This record gives sequence, structure tokens and C-alpha cells, in this order.
Amino acid sequence: MNNVSNLLNATYGNTGAAGLSTSLSPTVAARVEQALASQKGVVNKLNTSLASSQARLSGLGQLQSALSVFQGIADSLAGTGLSTSASVSTKGVLGAATSASAKAGTYKIEVSQLAQGQILNGAVLASADTKVGTGGAAAIKVGDKTITIDSRNDTLSGIVGALKDAGLDASVVKAGTGYALQVRSASGEANSLKFSVTGDAGVKNLFNNLTQSQAAQDAVLTVDGKEVRSADNAVESVIPGVTLNLQGKGKADVAISTDSAQIAKNVSAFVAGFNALGDKLAALQKGDLKGDTALNQAASQLEQLVRTGGGTSAAKLAEAGLTFEGGKLQLDEKKLNAAVAADPEGVAKLFTNEGRGIADQLDKKIDALTGSSGVIRREATQVGKEVASLNSKKTQLAQALTVQAQALAQLYTQEEAQGSDSGLLGLPGYTGGARSLFDFFA
Repeated sequence: MNNVSNLLNATYGNTGAAGLSTSLSPTVAARVEQALASQKGVVNKLNTSLASSQARLSGLGQLQSALSVFQGIADSLAGTGLSTSASVSTKGVLGAATSASAKAGTYKIEVSQLAQGQILNGAVLASADTKVGTGGAAAIKVGDKTITIDSRNDTLSGIVGALKDAGLDASVVKAGTGYALQVRSASGEANSLKFSVTGDAGVKNLFNNLTQSQAAQDAVLTVDGKEVRSADNAVESVIPGVTLNLQGKGKADVAISTDSAQIAKNVSAFVAGFNALGDKLAALQKGDLKGDTALNQAASQLEQLVRTGGGTSAAKLAEAGLTFEGGKLQLDEKKLNAAVAADPEGVAKLFTNEGRGIADQLDKKIDALTGSSGVIRREATQVGKEVASLNSKKTQLAQALTVQAQALAQLYTQEEAQGSDSGLLGLPGYTGGARSLFDFFA
């Protein structure tokens, strides 16, 4: 025996019909299906439109992401970042990476403490499914969050799930012969966790007796004698344009220097990044964003910038080994290396030159395409509204199909019991057969 919701979902796909309990004999099910057969085209059309809009919205998200990845590469070439590199005198203390605003110089650094997060552990319980407390409600407050624990989630694993849902780093860990709650904070002294629990005594007891196996602390270092504290081991802004990645205690000198060899490496990464972006755009043009206005506009504008050299000269780029052929940036490494050897500053300025280089221009163009008023964001907003509208129509369609299928099932079940084939006239809830849906969704 089948119910109406199963029949509708089997006939039309997932319509969202649910909660219906009318049981149907195979004969009645077949008659209902036949009576509503004319609706299948409406359902299919709606599902096709919805799938298409959802794919398009996903494609726009992929487009935005691909542009953002390449923009990060282009942006890293701005300023002096194209030709600087960092070296560290002592291994195991820290690493250093330069970015756009880095300038040549040497810095003395001493790391006395690394940043770390707090680790709290609960009492050992028999299993992850062990109940905590009596099943009464409890409210756990941590920071600006309030987490509710009751009979639905008062096991060890349930409490962990509730903490995770609230954004906390919680887990069930093996502890001796049993299992325990473990909660970790973000790194940095200010991120220590403080729990306040009201309600169920068992839940309150669990959190009141958490033991600390590691305290939260800041990273502490000196740069040229000046003390710096950081909640994270990736320390930015202390040295302009440089990120220090702390690894251990000790002293080290960091030297930022102009490195002409770095120019060729960064140009090569720029070419690889642009071509990877082109491959992604081509895949989207053949797939989810076929014929899409925003994608075509982005692809054509970026290609035009590279083809013409943007704010610089295509001829000068060619002299440095870069040409645009067959939809790809081509790099002649011999030409590039020769150009760098002859005039490293000149090559650098082809890419970044107070906003006029090719990397500068591409960075600005992607900002315009992906910004709040850009074509991609505007189109994504519009498609999002289309998806919401189609989902609303799908819900209404499911409701309309359900009403009619229930009415038909009631009639046909009565006829089957009576051995008759009476008409539909006078049937409660029946409003004119399947045609009404065509009128509604036309």
C-alpha cells in the first residue's frame, strides 16, 4: 500500500508533499496518477527552472571565487612586493614573507613566547552516549552565546554537538578507559573560555569541574627592542608589508632585500594564475554559466586588458617575454630573464607602477566586477531572488497537488469499495481537476 505523498514524489520527483497518511490500493494509486498525469509537464518545467537557477547561482559563486584567487596574485605584485624577498638568520624561530608594501631593511627579533589557545577537559564518562544530568534543561553561557541542553541533547556527544553549533571548538576525546569533553579556545590570552551554567545539576557539575591542560596566551616578541604582543603566531603590521610566522623561542635577524631574481618568479606565478583563471572561466562558459552576461563581461574585459597591455604597453610586455595568444598568456622565460638582468626596475614597472601597471589594472578591474555595485554581485542578487521565488512556487505546487490528489484518492477509494465509477461532482475540496494548476502556474 502507498500513501499520497509517496505517489506524488514518485510521479513528479520531490514535490515537498509530506505528512499525508492516506493509504492507496494499487488500483486507486494508478487512477490518481493517471488523473494527474497532465500536471507532470508543469512540475518538470518548474523543477528544470529551479535547477537551472540554482546552478547559475552556484556558477556565479565560483566565478567570484576564481576572480578573488587571481586578484590575490595580482595584488601581491603591487608596490615593491614584486621584487622583495625576506631571509631569516636562524631556523626554527620564525619565517617571513613580504607583500606589497615591504621595504628593504634588517630587523632584530627575539621570540620569548608563542601564542596558544586554552584547552579544557571534562570528567571521564563511560561512552560518548552517556547521559549527563537528569534530563532537565540547562543554559550554558559563554561569552555572548547561550547554549541550551535538555533531554534532546544531554549526552556527551549531544553537548559537544550543541557547543559546535554555537561556534566552539569542542570534541569527544578518548581518555583512559572512557571518553571526555574537550573544548579549545582560539589562540590569545583574551580568548580564554569562561562557562556559566544554570539549570540541571549534572550539566552544571560537568562544566564547573573542567580542568585546564593548557592556558591561552599571547605571542610575545621584540622587534628592534620594542615589545610586541599578538593573539596569533602570524604577526602582521609590526614590519610594514611583512608577515612574521612565529615557530619557536629564540633570536633571529630578518633581512628584507630587493631581489631581481624574485621578479621572474613572481611574473611566472602571475602568468600561471591568469591562465588558471582563464581555464576556470572557459569551464563555466561551457557549463553552469553558458551565455551568462556577467561571465562574458568579466572574461572579455580581463582579456582586453592583457591583450592591450592595460595601463602599460603590449609591445613592452612582449619585450619582457609576455604575449597573449590563443586565449592564454605566453611566457618566454629567456626573454624575461634577459629583460630582468638588463633593467629589473623597468620590468617591475610593467606590472606595478603607481596604479598604471598591468597587475595594478587587473586588480582594479576585478574590484569593479566583484564589488557591491559590480555586475557579478548584481546578477547574483537577482538570481538569488529567482531561486527564492521558484522555491515558493514549488511549495505552492506541492500543496495544490496534495489537495487534488487527496480528493481523487478519497473518491476512487470510495468507488473501489462500492464497486462503482461515479463522477467527481460534489466531492469536498475538489475545485475543477488538474486544470486549476495550469491556471495558477501559467
